[in-house]
Amino acid sequence: MAAQHLPSHPGEAASLTTRRLGLALVITLVFVVVEALAGLYANSLALLTDAAHNFTDVIALALSWYAVRLAGRDSHAGRTYGYHRAGILIALINSTTLALISLGIFYEAYRRLVAPPEVNAGVLVVVAVVAFLVNTGTALLVRRGSEKDLNLRSAFVHLAGDALSTFGAILAGVAIALTGWRFLDPLVSVFIGLLILWSVWGIVRESVDILLEGTPHDVDMRAMVADLLRVKGVCGVHDLHVWSITQDMRALSAHVVTDDISISAGAAIQSNLNEVLAHKYHIAHATLQLECEGCQPDLLYCDMTTANHNHAPEASVQSAEKQ
Repeated sequence: MAAQHLPSHPGEAASLTTRRLGLALVITLVFVVVEALAGLYANSLALLTDAAHNFTDVIALALSWYAVRLAGRDSHAGRTYGYHRAGILIALINSTTLALISLGIFYEAYRRLVAPPEVNAGVLVVVAVVAFLVNTGTALLVRRGSEKDLNLRSAFVHLAGDALSTFGAILAGVAIALTGWRFLDPLVSVFIGLLILWSVWGIVRESVDILLEGTPHDVDMRAMVADLLRVKGVCGVHDLHVWSITQDMRALSAHVVTDDISISAGAAIQSNLNEVLAHKYHIAHATLQLECEGCQPDLLYCDMTTANHNHAPEASVQSAEKQ
């Protein structure tokens, strides 16, 4: 059995990410207090809603900051994969919290649509402009790397969503000042809630998929099996598993059937297989068990329940698939 490990992110990059998250956290925390006070003074649900959303940003940034630090810890006997999954768990918590907050927003918006209160449009616009600048700046701080890190993406979605919602609050304040239509304030809150739900759905779905050891969406398993069977010396593949440890860290394990060959010849086959997996499928950790034909019952995708009951044989992928 052999395993290939590709390099993880450098410690310097993780340290820089931690500092950027910390700075965004401090800026957001200070602004939450200012915006909440302004919302109470202006009697604006849009500002209070955004302040509440910004407070969840503080929590999200704190959790993301901690997850980045935790992921940098070394693996050990109790955590053989280390703490990389911490970021996925935090992403799920952050996005679920946002979804719950949106439900509260809808309820309060409904109450205010039924009986719209007075709104100080001037304060609403001024604070919303400042909020837009703060949210945009902090979102840019954590944007780098978010496309490949679900933890950072959940923090970025929090902040980017706030930037868009505060822009909506600006428009609502201007419109209220010009028309006196107070119902525009809760309507903006509804827009904010819908935006939150839309932005978190993808993160929730991907987080759950990773935690359930789902196959990465961009991996075509039939094509992968065909590619592995094309490697010289490979007669068959079974007990194949592909999953994600984090969004950009993938793992694979498989039994590879070969002829009855020497260890050195098997090492060459393993090297060629690892090269295919690394360059074409971005597999960060590949564990391959080589065995000769007939030595093990085989399944392409191992049924864990069946495997725990004497490994009952099912369909196999053998050399015929190479044709």
